[in-house]
Amino acid sequence: MNHLRKLIVLLFDGLILVCVATALALFSTRYNIGDAVGRGMFIPHMILLYICTLIFQLLFRTYDSLWRYAESQEYLSLLLAALAGFCTYEILTRYVLMIDVISFLLLSAIASLWVLGMLGIRFAYRVFRSQVQYRRGSHQVPIAIVGAGAAGIQLLDELRNNPDSRYAVQCFFDDDLSKRGRRIHGVQVKGTISDAPKYVKSLKLREILVAIPSTSERRRQEILQQLSGLRRVKITVLPGTMELIRQKPIRAQLREIQIEDLLGRDPISLDPAPVDAFLGGKTVLITGGGGSIGSELCRQVVRHEPKRLVIADIYENNAYDIQQELLYKYGGRLDLSVEIASIRDAERMRQLFAYYRPDVVFHAAAHKHVPLMEHSPQEAIRNNVFGTLNLVRAADEFGVSKFIQISTDKAVNPTSVMGASKRLCEMILQSMKDCSETDFAAVRFGNVLGSNGSVVPLFKRQIAAGGPVTITDKRIIRYFMTIPEAAQLVLQAGAMAHQNELYVLDMGRPVKILELAETLIRLSGYVPYQDIDIVETGLRPGEKLYEELLIASRDIEKTDNNQIFIERQPAVTPEELAQKLAILTDALEKNDPGVIRAALHQVVPTFHEPEDLNQEQGREVHIPKQQSRKVLPFKQQKRTAAR
Repeated sequence: MNHLRKLIVLLFDGLILVCVATALALFSTRYNIGDAVGRGMFIPHMILLYICTLIFQLLFRTYDSLWRYAESQEYLSLLLAALAGFCTYEILTRYVLMIDVISFLLLSAIASLWVLGMLGIRFAYRVFRSQVQYRRGSHQVPIAIVGAGAAGIQLLDELRNNPDSRYAVQCFFDDDLSKRGRRIHGVQVKGTISDAPKYVKSLKLREILVAIPSTSERRRQEILQQLSGLRRVKITVLPGTMELIRQKPIRAQLREIQIEDLLGRDPISLDPAPVDAFLGGKTVLITGGGGSIGSELCRQVVRHEPKRLVIADIYENNAYDIQQELLYKYGGRLDLSVEIASIRDAERMRQLFAYYRPDVVFHAAAHKHVPLMEHSPQEAIRNNVFGTLNLVRAADEFGVSKFIQISTDKAVNPTSVMGASKRLCEMILQSMKDCSETDFAAVRFGNVLGSNGSVVPLFKRQIAAGGPVTITDKRIIRYFMTIPEAAQLVLQAGAMAHQNELYVLDMGRPVKILELAETLIRLSGYVPYQDIDIVETGLRPGEKLYEELLIASRDIEKTDNNQIFIERQPAVTPEELAQKLAILTDALEKNDPGVIRAALHQVVPTFHEPEDLNQEQGREVHIPKQQSRKVLPFKQQKRTAAR
């Protein structure tokens, strides 16, 4: 197909030369062309001119170019090849063959018109193909691009040239005032980003693409906040510059708004050097290695060149997925083992520790879903508490250097079985102080964006389905972090850990879930409470309105990293822990959720019922479970109250 295309272009170039030369020969009398033609010299000269030019066109590879994507470089190559061909022809005829048949002026006219013809036919083909593709495509969605820089222009070209694109670009918006009113590839820069609301109606914009990958996360959040007020306009963004470098065509990287875009802070990045020294050449065991946090730990651990990575998980599908991902990426360079095992099985854990002799253990295996554990508290205790106990004992017995437990902010003044069970896990680690050569440490962080069961994918699914978006209570606030941030914190804490410490992260400002839902709806092109309702369903079992600030305690110490702190907890002796575990064991034997819950209150003094805690803090949250209610916009609430 390529050879046929080249042959067709060659024939067209020859046909253009014939047409140009014939026209000039017929209509020019000034240079006595008739004599030249009559002597039979004109046609051979045109053939020689064509051959000379063709040789340089082939040398400059102009026939290998895809002219529908041609830029200035391709057009310049064609001009240079033509100029070299004409010069070669002149040298051959006037100085080598000594045949001066056609005047230089006439030759220049023929050459100029021929080159214009070649350029014209290529440009016409490009325009024709673009228009045909445009008509065949479904370019019916009027959009604007925010950012008239390199990324925005590249995005415009791809959207125009791709027949599958459904976008018709109407204008640019850019805060660079020097670009205002200018046109880029025929598309006008209408104004700054703050001018966008003025043009939404007149241009009938239905979507805005934010194409400023080099901007900071804070500036991106400000832009999204500006655009979130647009009615029925969907917002789509390009990722950051480094993601653009690592990925494929720019059009393919357009993505839906993510909550990371709304956090208003740059991603946390920690110094990798201490982790390199901590993990390099070590055998690392990760329990729950197929889960959201566990799998990201696996990805980050292998970057620090461990001697061996061991993944232990009870769910074989997740374990298989991360195994195949790592093998595909690292192949034989990574010594990887995957074990299907339950942390509840003490003997199986001893077997794995005895065989692999891990230097470092990251414990990420746990039941974490709050409402489910409220319904099945015995499973939370057996898995989270006694499973952790099995691992801690095995780590101590087989001389693990460091053991890092993944904890949660829900362990702070817990109001759920899950939170109380994780607080007990922290107590187990605390009880090992001065009793083991292993350094035990726990790492606490808040809600993880994108993890299994998190609110972000739920909101997206509900918006895609047309609503309603459900929130448990309009007053709820949460602290968020990304999965990579959480994994970095765990690794950094592991490098710092000694003497049974509890590490917490400064997670910035909290996010109000109602405002987050409203913003996400607006950025998806809908109007909250009109296009998509927000429905308040009532707090779920064990749920708190406000998670505790992780660094609010007075018993907080700074580390060398200003984003990581150490929280000091009252010591738990082995004897105290043994008494607590005995109470839980007796409760488990009765297999009664009420008895187990009462036992948890006894062994975790900070464990409160959520209703009691919220009432004590003046936050009455009772909403009848059988009657969900719509959350009205705040202005409408005031009008209703006034009536």
